[in-house]
Amino acid sequence: MNVALGDTILMHYKLASQNGAELENTFDDDPIEITLGRNELALNLERCLIGLPLHERHVFMLDPAQAFGCRDERLIQRIPLSEFPPEITPQPKAMIEFQMPNGITLPGVIREIGPSEAVVDFNHPLADCPVVFEVEILEIN
Repeated sequence: MNVALGDTILMHYKLASQNGAELENTFDDDPIEITLGRNELALNLERCLIGLPLHERHVFMLDPAQAFGCRDERLIQRIPLSEFPPEITPQPKAMIEFQMPNGITLPGVIREIGPSEAVVDFNHPLADCPVVFEVEILEIN
């Protein structure tokens, strides 16, 4: 049995930069369960899982376009400080989740704070980064 779109799978995975710095690793902890096609994992990472068999480790070397994409300067926005919730005090380098008008939450990293606005980068933190994606499928439902 191999992984197909729509399957719920139990898996271990590791995500690392190509220089070896680990970003996420479940191999030493509990595995995660995801359903392919529900945006629970980045789409490009999900694509790597399609067709994989059970109980084999696979390693994918992904360039930025295959992983989290390239930086898009249009995703760097100036947001008035008055639009931040009162319980949040923006700080440089802080990651904050923003509620979009359509109900989706989108994480952004604060790059700068000015007197009346903050510069927020909505690019994925791993944009422009080649990554190593290692995975082992434990169950397919």
